Amino acid sequence: MEKEVELSPTREVLFEGFTSEQILSLPKQTIEQLVLLNEPIVFRAGSAVLLGCFKAESERLVMELAEIEGGGEGVLPSVASLAKRYARLNGLAAVEWIVHAVSCARPNLRLRRVLELRGFAVKKMADGTEAYHLLDPV
Repeated sequence: MEKEVELSPTREVLFEGFTSEQILSLPKQTIEQLVLLNEPIVFRAGSAVLLGCFKAESERLVMELAEIEGGGEGVLPSVASLAKRYARLNGLAAVEWIVHAVSCARPNLRLRRVLELRGFAVKKMADGTEAYHLLDPV
C-alpha cells in the first residue's frame, strides 16, 4: 500500500517573491514558458536556493531537484504543496519526484530522513544514477 504524501507548508514561503496563489493564478502558458522547460533552472524558495528541472509529461508533473541550499523553514513541503495544487488544477494525475540526494559530496542527512519518512525510495534512474523517487498521485 502506497503512503499518502501530503506535505503542507507550516508558513508562507515565497517563490522568487511570489506566493503560491500568485503563481497558480498565472496563465498556464506563462508557467510552461518560465518553469516547465525540461531544462535546469535556479530559483529561490524562502531562504533556500534550488536547482531543478520541471516538465509535464504523460499525465504527470515531473519535478527533478538536483540541489537545495539553505532553507529549513518548510521549503520542501511548500514546493510539494504548490506542485500538487498545480497538477490538480491542470488535470494531471500525479507528481513524480526525483531528488538527487543519494550520493552528494556533502549529504544532508536531515533531508534524507524527511524523504524516507515521506515514502521516497532510492531508485536507479534511466541515466544510471540513483535518486530518491516518489510517484505521488493527486
